[in-house]
Amino acid sequence: MEDMVANSVMTSTESEVTASFWRGKSVFLTGHTGFKGAWLSILLHSFGARVTGYALEPPTDPSFYALARVDRFLESIMGDVRDSDRLSQALSSSKPEIVLHLAAQPLVRESYLTPAATYAINVMGTVNILEAVRSCPTVRAVVNVTTDKCYENRELDSPFREDEPLGGYDPYSSSKACSELVTAAWRSSFFNPQNYEVHGVAIATARAGNVIGGGDWASERLIPDCIRALQNNVPIRIRNPQAIRPWQHVLEPISGYLSLAQKLYEHGCEYCSPWNFGPHGDDARSVEWIVKRLCEKWGNGARYELDMGGHPHEAGYLRLDITKARSRLGWRPRWNLEQALDATLDWVHAWLEGGDVLEKSM
Repeated sequence: MEDMVANSVMTSTESEVTASFWRGKSVFLTGHTGFKGAWLSILLHSFGARVTGYALEPPTDPSFYALARVDRFLESIMGDVRDSDRLSQALSSSKPEIVLHLAAQPLVRESYLTPAATYAINVMGTVNILEAVRSCPTVRAVVNVTTDKCYENRELDSPFREDEPLGGYDPYSSSKACSELVTAAWRSSFFNPQNYEVHGVAIATARAGNVIGGGDWASERLIPDCIRALQNNVPIRIRNPQAIRPWQHVLEPISGYLSLAQKLYEHGCEYCSPWNFGPHGDDARSVEWIVKRLCEKWGNGARYELDMGGHPHEAGYLRLDITKARSRLGWRPRWNLEQALDATLDWVHAWLEGGDVLEKSM
């Protein structure tokens, strides 16, 4: 099913992300070995872009990057965004026109265990990529991917708009809010839209919701944790059953990143600002709703139970207002949550049966 639906999404995406625009474009992509980065690498390759990836080795084993042999589709450079000299050299040598910055420490619970590393990667990594861009005359557009968790979350029953205050209770969320502030500071100081005719670089940030899809094996993330439990025929243990998140398939936000990058390249400072990419409002569902649906779809006696142990703080309510992306970029979600879950499970079943995961992703 997913191969058919993915083709549908990618075809419809061309109305907002023009494949002909990306053909032959030189793209520098950080975090290409991660879950979203690997999907984005495949999509860029399908559009004919020339991609250079910069990242550490895949963060999990197995990994989507390795299983789909994504390294065939780009020049892969293994490096750390904290290594400013190596990062700058890699970016400069690839002569990119567009930079997509996805490299990050992406997990809330991991940030409680490694707060200093989380800030070093998410904040100084942003500083390093923007400093590298300052020294690279070929760059025209930069998209820094942050998160929906960068907002100051007061647990109100309303979706976040891009102009609302930044914040972050935990080190991960706070570090991503800092990454937003760094981007805004570099844009004001070194890539000011008022001087666009001089420097020629347009910079924006992208804030996406909770992303699901085949090929995610991260620990302490809901869907991968569910799949591991279902594989082993043990109960899924859930920590915050009533927590609400803006769930969406991975193809949705990455199409938004490409749409935004294209607008930055073509229209410059008109699009130099933050952007939300999330599902329609009625697809912001609770953790327990997601787990129930997964159990029903999986069958075979799949079940779940509440994990009543002590856990670090996580936000209880989070939704995104996507009006700006819909009205100004022409971007909108293509799948509802049921379709996203079906596509994810179909990919997982194909993997478990030894099928071609790349075929299921194109």
